[in-house]
Amino acid sequence: MKKFLLSIIVISLMIPAGLFAAEDITGLWKTVDDETGNPKGVVAVYEYNGKIYGRVIASFDDDGKYIDDDMYRQLNTSPYLVGDPAFNALTIIWDMVDRGRKWGRGKIMDPGNAEEKKPGIYDCEMWKDGDTLVVRGKILMFGRNQTWYPMDNSEFPDGFVIPDWKSFKPEIPKLKK
Repeated sequence: MKKFLLSIIVISLMIPAGLFAAEDITGLWKTVDDETGNPKGVVAVYEYNGKIYGRVIASFDDDGKYIDDDMYRQLNTSPYLVGDPAFNALTIIWDMVDRGRKWGRGKIMDPGNAEEKKPGIYDCEMWKDGDTLVVRGKILMFGRNQTWYPMDNSEFPDGFVIPDWKSFKPEIPKLKK
């Protein structure tokens, strides 16, 4: 009888874990500038070894009208990161794990810019809200949300080769000291 009760308890504990698993958030997502509301970049969110990562693959001009740099051209680089990597092709999300309904316990990097804004690395959690992706960067319990939108393939410029983001392997950036 004890084995039967123990089996029931174990099974009942396992069922909710499956019911509350985080949704699949992989794909191509368009980020939006908080101040202007214009499209800012495209991030490929992918899974690698059971964790979620995100890599910038393209960025829009200041008006958000067209893609002016991408992972193939890599025109702009970060002087604040080891190796001065290009902003496009930069891993900005890493080590996200399924927390049930959300992905969390990972990191997100605000890459800054090449002029005066240095990068910042924050704790992160992400979840789907309908067709959008809510991305929350935080320090302890304080943070802010951004809403990312699905990037439609038709929004890429003619001739742009959409990368096989499912085969990406993360390259975690390091801040210069």
